Amino acid sequence: MVLTLGQGNIGSFWHIDSKMPAKRRMKILVPEEDSTETKKVKGKKNPLEFSFHFPRGDFYQETCTLTCSFSPSHPAVCHPSHRSQPGLVLTLGQGNVGQLGLGEDIMERKKPALVTLPEMVVQVEAGGMHTVCLSQTGKIYTFGCNDEGALGRDTSAEGSESSPGLVELQEKVVQVSAGDSHTAALTEDGRVFVWGSFRDNNGVIGLLEPLKTSSSPVLLQLNTPVVKIVSGNDHLVMLTVDGDLFTCGCGEQGQLGRVPALFATRGGRRGLERMLVPQLVPVRGRGRRSKMRFQDAFCGAYFTFAVTREGHIYGFGLSNYHQLGTQDTEPCFSPQNLTSFKNSTKSWVGFSGGQHHTVCVDSEGKAYSLGRAEYGRLGLGTGAEEKSAPTVIPELPSIISVACGASVGYAVSSDGRAFAWGMGTNYQLGTGEEDDVWSPVEMTGKQLENRRVLAVSSGGQHTVLLVSDKEQS
Repeated sequence: MVLTLGQGNIGSFWHIDSKMPAKRRMKILVPEEDSTETKKVKGKKNPLEFSFHFPRGDFYQETCTLTCSFSPSHPAVCHPSHRSQPGLVLTLGQGNVGQLGLGEDIMERKKPALVTLPEMVVQVEAGGMHTVCLSQTGKIYTFGCNDEGALGRDTSAEGSESSPGLVELQEKVVQVSAGDSHTAALTEDGRVFVWGSFRDNNGVIGLLEPLKTSSSPVLLQLNTPVVKIVSGNDHLVMLTVDGDLFTCGCGEQGQLGRVPALFATRGGRRGLERMLVPQLVPVRGRGRRSKMRFQDAFCGAYFTFAVTREGHIYGFGLSNYHQLGTQDTEPCFSPQNLTSFKNSTKSWVGFSGGQHHTVCVDSEGKAYSLGRAEYGRLGLGTGAEEKSAPTVIPELPSIISVACGASVGYAVSSDGRAFAWGMGTNYQLGTGEEDDVWSPVEMTGKQLENRRVLAVSSGGQHTVLLVSDKEQS
């Protein structure tokens, strides 16, 4: 296997110490400075577990562990965003189309409720009206709206969309993403499968072919292994092992970063294939012939953030409320170097975007927000106004990850608590009330007692949490 090492999305890799039998034990030392050095590691087909340790302060108090399976013909891909800690799934909010996974009789939950699944889960993703769960063994379970095939499975049996069901995919999956009506899966060898459909303002535009949807997984054709996938409402971003970005889906607001405004509506003369066929997002480096390399990517509903290997932040897409951190409110149809993110003395490690706002976190565990302020979605207190630059969210402990729904925001603390703010109409905040919340409040409920929150994901009207029992954390 060839393992390329450099700056990760949460700081420079300090070292990788593999936990394996004594005969195969090894340690790979990596300099703190950005490196494109490639290390070749000999291994058998059985899995190896790499632990990434970060030396910067106490932001990451725990080891980030990546498990990679070795195969002579298909080397495994690794990225710090691949989750491995197993947990239980909780849902809350609106469930009128089964997106809570609690059965067809449960239309709403004001507090987090436990979803029954056949195995432990390592990643949860909330789409617009569906939910995707990745199991510890690399299997995918889905529930919710399946009108355009977003569940990737047959739901002809009455009520089957309201409970978790297995997606038939032979490959082991290491990461999933979900949008309004599409789902994507990244396999351990770097291939990407998708199902459902992409939409624009006029309706369905298709998935891989114009106007054609798919209710089962289909393979995207890419020549380079992908290490991370992330979805906006109707677009998909793929980060390759080489540090390139590929995008596909709707590009009306510039979220693909490669389609000019003139052709953004259904692709112009080249038609929808311009949008649906994954293509490289061109970004020039500093030199005349150099090309920018990325180490991470994140999505909002209609916009995209990307982090270069040097730690610079680029963005493209909708910024009508300054959610990209741009000074004006025009959409960005090509990647822009976002200078508003240079004000932090620390590196940026995570971004999440809603419809018109962004929440981000730096390597010191501070959470920030920018964009539209209505309904309290910035978490900056009563009366807060629109922000065009990252603004610290007060009264939060040390934060390790953030998430956004359409008009809500979340932060997960280093001690396993979840905080929420924003629009309360859909009961997504865990307060049990419909009132908007303008400052972060800790999420509570019986199912959260004696449990540690590992991750949060939020859709249009529902929210999903991944939790573990405290004694198991």
